[in-house]
Amino acid sequence: METAVNLLNFDRQDMTTFFTEQLGEKPFRATQLLQWIHQQGVTNFDEMTNFSKALRQRLTDIAHITLPTVITAQKSTDGTRKWLLQLADGNCIESVFIPEDDRGTLCISSQVGCALDCRFCATAQQGFNRNLTVGEIIAQLWLAEHALRKEGCQIDTNYDRVISNVVMMGMGEPLANFTNVVKAMQLMMDDFSYGLSWRRITLSTAGVVPALLRLKAECPVNLAVSLHATNDELRDTLVPINKKYPIAELLEACRLYVEEDSRRRVTFEYVMLKGINDTPAHARALVKLLSHVPSKVNLIPFNPFPQTHFERSDPATINAFRDILIQAGMITLTRKTRGDDIDAACGQLAGKVQDRSRRQLKRVPIIPIKQEHCG
Repeated sequence: METAVNLLNFDRQDMTTFFTEQLGEKPFRATQLLQWIHQQGVTNFDEMTNFSKALRQRLTDIAHITLPTVITAQKSTDGTRKWLLQLADGNCIESVFIPEDDRGTLCISSQVGCALDCRFCATAQQGFNRNLTVGEIIAQLWLAEHALRKEGCQIDTNYDRVISNVVMMGMGEPLANFTNVVKAMQLMMDDFSYGLSWRRITLSTAGVVPALLRLKAECPVNLAVSLHATNDELRDTLVPINKKYPIAELLEACRLYVEEDSRRRVTFEYVMLKGINDTPAHARALVKLLSHVPSKVNLIPFNPFPQTHFERSDPATINAFRDILIQAGMITLTRKTRGDDIDAACGQLAGKVQDRSRRQLKRVPIIPIKQEHCG
């Protein structure tokens, strides 16, 4: 007996192989099915009217289109949306939609929890269970897009969609789930699915250097790097993967990522932690550190979560830090906190993770950092 497959896991190449080799159909059937699923939002084969009755029955017998279950759908006072999605194994992940005047951005998760243990991130505190499948990644875009359409949200009439931008910045480290994340992003860019330009997709990484260089070769979308420190001593504590791929190695990979296109820049994310990484000396060290990498900087006011020991830098401190970077000629923005009243802001996504890492049992308090070591 054939095992039914979830067609959400298939990109165009997979779908073409499925139709031609397994069903004996013409290749164009693959693009038709992609359009039904991703553009029309149809998951019932019986509603796919340009397929014969026999083909619809065959699809019903050997395949399915199964989405995660929406457990909660919250809306912030600022219009931000957050969905808690339950997967087939009982784990839960979160996705966030951020509306702007000129765009609609969806923040997508790539793992159940995260194995990297960044100390200022709520996701990391939940531990880690597994990578998401292609279908579980793309389903977040499917669910958000079609839910917002049903609510009558403004649609980009050029492409018949609500969501114009995707950021792989939700739960998990995208480059630790490289194959599935890349296939999902390629599906996002497929004209028969969502038709997003690579310029409208951003992947955020804590610095998995070998995978970053592979990403350039296979799917060079916009790159954001979670930096958060200007020296290895501090970053080793805040972002433990730095012990494996230290700052100098990471920045060289970033330089190589954008070197062939003078218009491209790496976005460096820098969470502002009171008394930890927010002094003028840190700002000057950051200017020096990024001087050889085409870049822009996003300063992120820390968003608190239960049991954290960190505090957000005060506005005056953040502004002073920003001004030093701007005066040095760096493109610098302070990220506006969105959705914090529903725990949807940067660093607050937690979901519900069946932790396999036993991280809660191993956690030790963070060691205070001496602020004079900042460059």
